[in-house]
Amino acid sequence: MKGFTLWFTGLPCSGKSTLARKVEETLLERGVNVEVLDGDEVRENLSKGLGFSKEDRDTNIRRIGYVCKLLSRNGGVAVAAAISPYKAIRDEIREQHQRFVEVYVKAPIDVLKDRDVKGMYKRALAGEIKHFTGVSDPYEEPDKPEIIVETDKETVDESTHKIIRTLELMTYIPGVDAESEYSDEEEEKIKRRLKDLGYI
Repeated sequence: MKGFTLWFTGLPCSGKSTLARKVEETLLERGVNVEVLDGDEVRENLSKGLGFSKEDRDTNIRRIGYVCKLLSRNGGVAVAAAISPYKAIRDEIREQHQRFVEVYVKAPIDVLKDRDVKGMYKRALAGEIKHFTGVSDPYEEPDKPEIIVETDKETVDESTHKIIRTLELMTYIPGVDAESEYSDEEEEKIKRRLKDLGYI
């Protein structure tokens, strides 16, 4: 199996890290060599000292992208879970990879505010936190992500299955003989998206 990068992008509290870990768990069960680079952990260990200006955000994403490139070109699956709010830098990272799959983790702000146990959205909306993505800083939605999961409408298992099934159909990971959890209609939606993007 060739390596590739699976890049989760989305607003804070959208579910990127949760899904990344669930996908990691599924891939490990199949014997796939996988490594997760979580945005918060990277900021603590690889990008300590960087702030949240656009320049610092771009630097942080470039560092994550570089590590993903090293992992994937050596046959591993690199899973990145970072807000990565700017389209241009995500496209730049994509260009550096032979096999890159973008997952847009989508949910409306109202749902994210309710999920936010730390109260960050509330503080940002009150002006207490500057440069907060989705409130005082922009988030640029992907134009043509390979996968869109809507975490306000789907369970974690449903979103995970959609991601795994898409990777199987792209032949990036081996398929397994298991009854699909999705209906024929949902399966056709995945195939149609991949066909529109030129994968199948």
